[in-house]
Amino acid sequence: MEFQEVVRRRRMVRRYADRPVAPESVDRLLANATRGPSAGFTQGWAFLVLDTPADVDLFWTATSPEAPPTVEEGRSPVSKPTTWLDGMRTAPVVIVPMSDKGAYLDRYAEADKRTPDWPVPYWHMDVAMASLLILQTAVDEGLGACFFGVPGARIDAFRAAFDVPPNLKPVGAITVGHRADDTGSPGSPARRPRRSGVVHRGRFSS
Repeated sequence: MEFQEVVRRRRMVRRYADRPVAPESVDRLLANATRGPSAGFTQGWAFLVLDTPADVDLFWTATSPEAPPTVEEGRSPVSKPTTWLDGMRTAPVVIVPMSDKGAYLDRYAEADKRTPDWPVPYWHMDVAMASLLILQTAVDEGLGACFFGVPGARIDAFRAAFDVPPNLKPVGAITVGHRADDTGSPGSPARRPRRSGVVHRGRFSS
């Protein structure tokens, strides 16, 4: 697929068809992710791939916030489902990109580098760029994908479920699968126009 077509067609997919993703497609997503740029070529990232029903179910159990119960007359409290979560749970693959801050501190303590003042957390930035490569490669593979955040209150449960080392921090998670014909409730782009006037040449005043 032409690059501009990949960019044009990329969007967050929130519901997936009941079809498996080819292992070679997953491998290509990850191979391209590790081709992303990184400060000092630190490559302080890790990617947890969950591609079995048991592991995917465990991910959702560990990371989903508890829904507030709804009480119906004469019945016990039940958890209220959300369309978003129900749709996302249909993905057969979840990839969790994680950053390692310590790897960057160690790299920039080496002789060919000097310790920067880190105006932004480049360890997160690099993993975010790797995540975008996953999203774009998914389009090129004829797949859908969605990047979303892992609730902060559920990070410890996620770590425990998958034996994640303490030096790694999940930057988010990415669902991957074949797009469903029924994509469910539309996302924000269906309700909000794309902003204009965000490019400034030379000065903001011009």
